[in-house]
Amino acid sequence: MARVCQVTGKRPITGNRVSHSNVKTRRRFLPNLQTKRFFLAEEDKWVTLKLSSEAIRTINKKGLYLVVKELRAAGMHI
Repeated sequence: MARVCQVTGKRPITGNRVSHSNVKTRRRFLPNLQTKRFFLAEEDKWVTLKLSSEAIRTINKKGLYLVVKELRAAGMHI
């Protein structure tokens, strides 16, 4: 499975690794992804999502049901 947040869409980005001698080589910055299980009370079932830490805070603020509803409207199967 790809390293992409299901809510925010955060992906790995690229940059430079810079050595002491200032030689630059390419590297990847990975998002802080967590696999979390949430209980969706309206449907009486568990939902597993791959989320960034920012998305976990968004779910705490908006509520799980609203976030899942928005994801389904965008065409994601949950």
